[in-house]
Amino acid sequence: MIETKPGAALSCEVLVVGAGLAGLVAAMGFERAGFDVILCGEPERLANGRTVALLESSIRLLKAFDLWAEIEPRAAPLRALRILDDTGALWSAPPIEFRAREIDLEAFGWNIENAELIDALAMAARASPGLRMIGSRIAAYEFSADRVEARCEDGAVLDAKLIAAADGRGSPARKAAGIDASIDRYPQTALTLILTHSRPHDDFSTEFHTRAGPFTLVPLPESSLGAARSSLVWVMSPREARRRAALDDLALAQEIEAQCQSMLGKMRIEGKRGAFPLASQSAVRMTAPRLALIGDAAHVLPPIGAQGLNLGLRDAAHLIEAAERARSEGGDIGGSPTLARYAGLRRLDVAFRRRAVDGLNRSLLAGLAPADFIRNAGLAALGAIGPLRRFVMREGVSPRLSTPKLMRPSG
Repeated sequence: MIETKPGAALSCEVLVVGAGLAGLVAAMGFERAGFDVILCGEPERLANGRTVALLESSIRLLKAFDLWAEIEPRAAPLRALRILDDTGALWSAPPIEFRAREIDLEAFGWNIENAELIDALAMAARASPGLRMIGSRIAAYEFSADRVEARCEDGAVLDAKLIAAADGRGSPARKAAGIDASIDRYPQTALTLILTHSRPHDDFSTEFHTRAGPFTLVPLPESSLGAARSSLVWVMSPREARRRAALDDLALAQEIEAQCQSMLGKMRIEGKRGAFPLASQSAVRMTAPRLALIGDAAHVLPPIGAQGLNLGLRDAAHLIEAAERARSEGGDIGGSPTLARYAGLRRLDVAFRRRAVDGLNRSLLAGLAPADFIRNAGLAALGAIGPLRRFVMREGVSPRLSTPKLMRPSG
């Protein structure tokens, strides 16, 4: 890592703003692709029961950047997914299971605590010889035809050809560029926490569809004492979230055990809990002059189907590839053709994932027989029709029309 000093005047090719998960990966990806990169922001480590399920295509990207070896020991494989209908609908689909081996994968992905992943990525960023890092935030931007200038709170002035904005759902960079975002708020709150349990999870991720939203248990590595562990994302009404927030750990663990029908045996809550209101957000466009949005700055999805970070990592990979192509053709890495190419590559993927997650969530909330029938008929078809099930699994792991080259299988 190359340290910078407050008040310095620095130039680079790519300025990555935001040192969250997507920003750290983007900065190291650009650095490994041979670009002159500055990463601006401080990694934020939150121990609030949140985890990330990295799908197989995202793991390929981390391997391409030589990051996976440090992450793998901290993660647990997701070799199978089980979906159970618990809505009380008149017509329910039978339980359905998806197994990674059906599509010749060891696992659909790997689940890791957010704090552990941030630690691993931040350590790798600091060890990257060509990556300059600044902990200060950006206070103001000035965009021009051929460059963009960013002024930091500590007085440093940064000059770049391209800004990759990974500065979160409230993205100051997006606002400075005049890009609006549409927001859909749901009448739901997600409770997140980590559990130990007396029965093994057998590398199964289990999702109950309830009238209030999904209840999802995802495998984690064993504790230091050898206890089986899983993360929980429990979507519920705000009223129920407030009630459960007031419960002690023992009472809440008993409610969790009852909701999952004691599938994993006796449960105990480990560490802190988290809770946040559900919303879907999308920038009206993903680019502006000299600026590309990635991750939560571009789109925010409810925590359903492990789409959020994986979508952001595809943003990062596509932006890197667009910049590499511009460089190889003697073009401008932050110019209009490069940014238009990036936006075109991301448009379909982002729109499809947002609509799919929104559709599933609203179908659970609606409580209408037609919506229940369509959802459960679809699940029943997946369970009964092998080619359809395998197609859906492959698309879930690696979208055929939207996967960057860096995230595709080798060979």
